[in-house]
Amino acid sequence: MAFVGRVALITGAARGIGLAVAERLGREGARLALVDRDAPALASAVAALRNRGREVLDLAADVTRSVEVERVVAQVLEQWGRIDILVNNAGIAGRSATTWELTDEDWLSVLNVNLSGTFYCTRAVLPAMRRQGYGRIVNLASIAGKEGNPQAVPYSASKAGVIGLTKAVAKEVATEGILVNCVTPAVIRTDILRQVSDEFVQYMLSKIPMRRAGEPAEVAELVAWLASDACSFSTGAVFDISGGRATY
Repeated sequence: MAFVGRVALITGAARGIGLAVAERLGREGARLALVDRDAPALASAVAALRNRGREVLDLAADVTRSVEVERVVAQVLEQWGRIDILVNNAGIAGRSATTWELTDEDWLSVLNVNLSGTFYCTRAVLPAMRRQGYGRIVNLASIAGKEGNPQAVPYSASKAGVIGLTKAVAKEVATEGILVNCVTPAVIRTDILRQVSDEFVQYMLSKIPMRRAGEPAEVAELVAWLASDACSFSTGAVFDISGGRATY
């Protein structure tokens, strides 16, 4: 039970990778603070986890609004007194379109969730982590942030930003018991695939040597290690989970 006594705050937790991470950490004793802006879906996920005996907080909130993020963090600290793990998973793909077809809203909506949301949550938990001298932050980036995907400029740029944010924050707290890492999945079988065209999904799958999409539970295993005490000398690092697409 590697996470007994630990409190994990997970964003985008109503489904997909976020929910898989919650299930994985919860099985090993973590208290779970789950955040998502889809309140009904979050309530359903929380109910299912509670039925399996997990300690869970239902925290419907929008990570693009810093005031809501601060409220969520305050609620967790009031309830459990600490935050040991932050998993910045909330993200959207945006629509598939070339750069010259994109609107300001297309650009900003993706950057606000994927990058600003990650920043707001990270900033909000760091004071508590620094006080307790312990923390694990795991950011969900993407292989698109390393290679760039055509017709996914906002997504690629936002995930590259998450990688840069990870490296910079990690250096700021490297001597304070706080490790900050990110993972860069290729195509994972989640609802986010519904946001892009079938043609684009097939393009992404064609670049994976294993010729399949990954599963949320597979990503959750990597996140769980990065969130644990077993991860002790890796920070500011980028961990690929891409079926062989990334080999560097």
